[in-house]
Amino acid sequence: MTVTDPATSVTPELDEEVLGAFAERLFGAALGTLELTTSYLGRRLGLFEALRGQPATSVDLAATAGVDERYAREWLEQQAVAGVVAVDGAAAPSEERRYSLPEEHAVVLLDEEHPAYSGALADVLGPITLSLELVVDAFRTGRGVPYAAYGLHDMQAGFTRPMFANSLVAEWLPALPELHARLEAGEPVRVADFGCGEGWAAIYLAEAYPRAVVHGYDLDDTSIVAARKHASARGLTDRVQFEVQDVTDPSFGTGGYDLVLATEVIHDLADPVDALAGMRRLTHGGGTVLVIDENAAEAFEAPGDEVQRLLYSFSVLHCLPAGRTHEHSAATGTVMRPAVFEQYATAAGFASVEILPVEHPFFRFYRLTG
Repeated sequence: MTVTDPATSVTPELDEEVLGAFAERLFGAALGTLELTTSYLGRRLGLFEALRGQPATSVDLAATAGVDERYAREWLEQQAVAGVVAVDGAAAPSEERRYSLPEEHAVVLLDEEHPAYSGALADVLGPITLSLELVVDAFRTGRGVPYAAYGLHDMQAGFTRPMFANSLVAEWLPALPELHARLEAGEPVRVADFGCGEGWAAIYLAEAYPRAVVHGYDLDDTSIVAARKHASARGLTDRVQFEVQDVTDPSFGTGGYDLVLATEVIHDLADPVDALAGMRRLTHGGGTVLVIDENAAEAFEAPGDEVQRLLYSFSVLHCLPAGRTHEHSAATGTVMRPAVFEQYATAAGFASVEILPVEHPFFRFYRLTG
């Protein structure tokens, strides 16, 4: 260990502008974290829903949402100061102020199928906080943190659902012309969804194409329970089925699927090569393999843009620990660059990897052949 002698050490000269800017940045991050957490309370307790289209005082909101009035009042004032809700009569006594939720804000917070929906992001802090000490231990031991320990399945499903609802059929599948033509012609098509989560991709695909049969596979039993519930609620259990299944198991599956899809899953797996090999087996005979994964930069750059910052943050806190729960792990993390993915695909037996011309801020689209 190196010991510094205080008598000989030199204090570095500080750039006050850089110092102040970074301190300001941390303050902004803390403020954003706190305000995101209060948005979680608004979603969790039904406060935003109660305010939508119905301006209310704190007494009104407490009665409608079934919460304590003093807590409702503090939350409303905080949301108004943050600019999330509007207030009429700010100078009036607190019990007379009326608060309203702008419809544009309501759409972003509550409408789960709208392209602008981002409310699920408010749900990330609770699970991440609860699992944080497990991540601390993982850093020290080199072990992983099981996916189930995070309890992130609802948040993850909520984040991707509007993309599936608005883009899967309208933009993503048309990038596979032969398959898309068959779907549009009403031909019977079999689809497998690897790492299906709560099943929204499978559900929207089946709703768009009445002759499509979709099988969703995921190792997380909680997600599969939710997926089955969603499929049942939408009357699709005759064509959409979900099973708990380790898609990396070499004995799993044979050919016969026209499309095998994996969205935001390959980078999370301890053994991505075996999962991709399974996708290849299931499409034996001419099926299509589509992998949708993170839009990681092709090479490391620092500082990075907001998307790369988001990916790395999720990687440190979730994806890398979740992928290291097996003794032998590829330890990919969220930032799976195209060259790394191509190595995995080649090792799984694919002859070529094509990046499809689909523009998306968060995802990159790979078609695998051979």
